[in-house]
Amino acid sequence: MAIRIRPLRRSDYHAMIALFQVCDMNPKTKGRDSLRSFTEQLRRNADSYLGAFDGDRLVGTVLGTHDTRKGWINRLAVDPRCRRHAIAARLVRHCELVLRKMGLEMFAALIEPENEASAAFFQSQGYDILPIIYARKKRRESV
Repeated sequence: MAIRIRPLRRSDYHAMIALFQVCDMNPKTKGRDSLRSFTEQLRRNADSYLGAFDGDRLVGTVLGTHDTRKGWINRLAVDPRCRRHAIAARLVRHCELVLRKMGLEMFAALIEPENEASAAFFQSQGYDILPIIYARKKRRESV
């Protein structure tokens, strides 16, 4: 498998949504994961929204963002048929590198409590796994 990592493009949107679906990530295509939202997010995060490609096929994603203090690793996904080839590790390292160039030195990822595999992965990448309580407020359910 010759995996190439590059910034995502607007034209990768449908493949990204299909990947999220295959990975059981429940994309909100009428809200925060809509083409319109993705296009706007991509404009702000052009270098840190990354895809892993096997040829022309999107097999992994990571959407890197930041809040000016910390880099956020979002929507890390690898096609189940392509796992165990260090694709997630490469995506995270590449994303961290891009965010470091922006001056960020701390990185975080939110992980669902039942997602033990994701917690183990991030721990293997040097992340501390911390118990937190996450509070949120939505203007509408589709967000």
